[in-house]
Amino acid sequence: MRIAVFPGQGSQSPGFLTPWLESDGAADRLAQYSEWSGVDLVAAGTEWDADQIRDTQVAQPLIVAASLLSWNALPDRERIGGVAGHSVGEFAAAAAAGVLSEESALTLVGIRGRAMAEAAAAAETGMSAVIGGDEASVLARLEELGLSPANYNGGGQLVVAGALDALQALAAEPVAGTRVIPLQVAGAFHTHYMAPAVEALRDAATDHDVSDPGVTLWTNRDGSAVSSGRAFVDLLVDQVASPVRWDLCMASFADAGVSGIVELSPAGTLVGLAKRALRGVPAVAVKTPADLEAAAALVAADA
Repeated sequence: MRIAVFPGQGSQSPGFLTPWLESDGAADRLAQYSEWSGVDLVAAGTEWDADQIRDTQVAQPLIVAASLLSWNALPDRERIGGVAGHSVGEFAAAAAAGVLSEESALTLVGIRGRAMAEAAAAAETGMSAVIGGDEASVLARLEELGLSPANYNGGGQLVVAGALDALQALAAEPVAGTRVIPLQVAGAFHTHYMAPAVEALRDAATDHDVSDPGVTLWTNRDGSAVSSGRAFVDLLVDQVASPVRWDLCMASFADAGVSGIVELSPAGTLVGLAKRALRGVPAVAVKTPADLEAAAALVAADA
């Protein structure tokens, strides 16, 4: 089975949408995505600097829009047997699987980004990546400091979140065998600090039509495949304040016999994790339209 995966926040970079705008219909599609999400995605993806596109309420719809733009450009995408997204990438995965329309996905991710930015502004919090070390020892140290695991990324990488002073304490005295890398994000995503955003997104989601997925669709909650569209949307909502279990998603990919992975734009992060956790599984990162040919060849090779 060939699958498509969709990246999360932090994968964006200044100007990364510029080459995509040369594709037929891309400008019109992005203009529509901008209207639905409430963000000028063309300017954000081509002109704005790193600080501007790091803003949560910009970054989230920008990433989902880029993923869907590249997904629509992928040849033979009907041969893709499964999809999954990392954090906000689950909205792109939901659209690719037919659970949500693109309009619903972009509208809801715009609401999600604004609600999470508002929740983040209520307290001085942040996130750090912890690389290496014994996971049980790391989790024990987090509990001591009142920090929470936010992203179990696999491959020896755990993203943690909470109060800034606690994150500083972790960095000052790291667990043996670990490196602590502060992340440039606005708050403690995927923790209890995001509870207000969960409620805002839940209220908005009730206004959108939902269908069951047309391909295998894995959830960040526990890595399982979800066959009910409504159940997946409920998980999407709750995931805002729950840890991302990308490690379990990759374990499920292995169990399902996944034989190739295509990561959609802005790509690279998830392919990097897969190279460590799913050794030997071929993967293509679709960063620009020039990568579509290699992605199409990987998809067709499974036909």
